[in-house]
Amino acid sequence: MSTLEDRTVVIIGGGSGIGLEVARRAALDGAKVHLGGRTSSKLAAAAEPLGATWQVVDSTDQDSLAAFFGALDRVDHLFTPGASYVVGPLRELSDEDAASPFETKFWGQYHAVKHAVPRLSADASIVLMSGAASVRPPGAAPAYVACNAAIEGLGRGLAVELAPVRVNVVAPGTIDGTLWAGRPAAVREASFAQYSRDTLLHRVGRESEVADAVLYLFGNGYTTGSTLYPDGGYALR
Repeated sequence: MSTLEDRTVVIIGGGSGIGLEVARRAALDGAKVHLGGRTSSKLAAAAEPLGATWQVVDSTDQDSLAAFFGALDRVDHLFTPGASYVVGPLRELSDEDAASPFETKFWGQYHAVKHAVPRLSADASIVLMSGAASVRPPGAAPAYVACNAAIEGLGRGLAVELAPVRVNVVAPGTIDGTLWAGRPAAVREASFAQYSRDTLLHRVGRESEVADAVLYLFGNGYTTGSTLYPDGGYALR
């Protein structure tokens, strides 16, 4: 496993949640961390204790992405967990809402990589974010399921095109963290209980456990085109 000492780690969606946990771990390992996201106050609060730099970026806006990466000299590791979307059944969602995972999560990451490419070092790595729903749909949410599966295919395709730059994907299950903390307690508790019943390890995950997977993919120089599932065995049930 290579060290992150003096390497530039860029995280779009680094102001909170899994992205911020990866940022903390990278900073502790000596990385130069640069955070991106849509909310300046959140980024500033996240960056200050880490000694990180930050810049507002909207991954659905290619001009914004071009400005974000254009301000960087080099990118050694890129992680792109930031996205916002609507999930639900085909029969109920508008076409706009059904497309939202693709607009923010798929195309957002695709275009982030596209604009990062000129700044990537020769031995850089990229970690995309999908989700375990890609291989085991949790319910009626076909567009969301398809988006996650498409991201995993995107990771394999980019690994071929960008080699020797490494491209991998992390696909978490349900994680007890910032995302779920903002949802109603009753919804959260019911979802956590159902997920725990559906997994081999009978619990939801932690943000730190997803960060473990991301840091592994940053550091292992012989892993590319792979998807890791920190999901407690959800995909196997």
